[in-house]
Amino acid sequence: MELGFTFFFNSILLGVGLAMDAFSVSLANGLNESNMKKGKMCGVAGIFSAFQFAMPMIGWICVSTIAQYFEAFEKCIPWIALALLGYIGGEMLYDGIKNQDCEEDKPAVGFRALLVQGVATSIDALSVGFTIADYNLVEALLACLLIGIVTFFICFAGIAIGKKAGTKLAGKAGILGGAILIFIGLEIFITSWF
Repeated sequence: MELGFTFFFNSILLGVGLAMDAFSVSLANGLNESNMKKGKMCGVAGIFSAFQFAMPMIGWICVSTIAQYFEAFEKCIPWIALALLGYIGGEMLYDGIKNQDCEEDKPAVGFRALLVQGVATSIDALSVGFTIADYNLVEALLACLLIGIVTFFICFAGIAIGKKAGTKLAGKAGILGGAILIFIGLEIFITSWF
């Protein structure tokens, strides 16, 4: 493929499409932690961005080397995403209901939970490796880098929007955030079958 306008346009569109689940989770994280500092916002967006960069690259490597094994694993992707997001969303929902009357604003998720969210929201991006299978290494790296950059900005915006809404929702933010994560897990699971 030639590194022209079409390459960059397609990579950016791919990034926007792949970042939507991460955007929703970022929104939920912003809802749950309305006093999140800019440094942590960059860190959260960076984690999602790194996973959205890495997963298509891993998919591209798999297509180039072990494609037959990857096809068997691909059927498990919706189940993994549903389990991970359902677990994290369930915890947020439980904590939100349990601490509904509590006025203090505590961090929504720690580093481990963010890693789990990153895997859950980007695992479907493994299959993007198939769509970029005809790219050489430099083109694949550049496409994945563009996907990661787009994801960063979209997730940062999601956190900012969630923070604004979270201050208005106060005690209900954790409940809404958890419900959003469970919904995203169900959406990934259901749409994978159609």
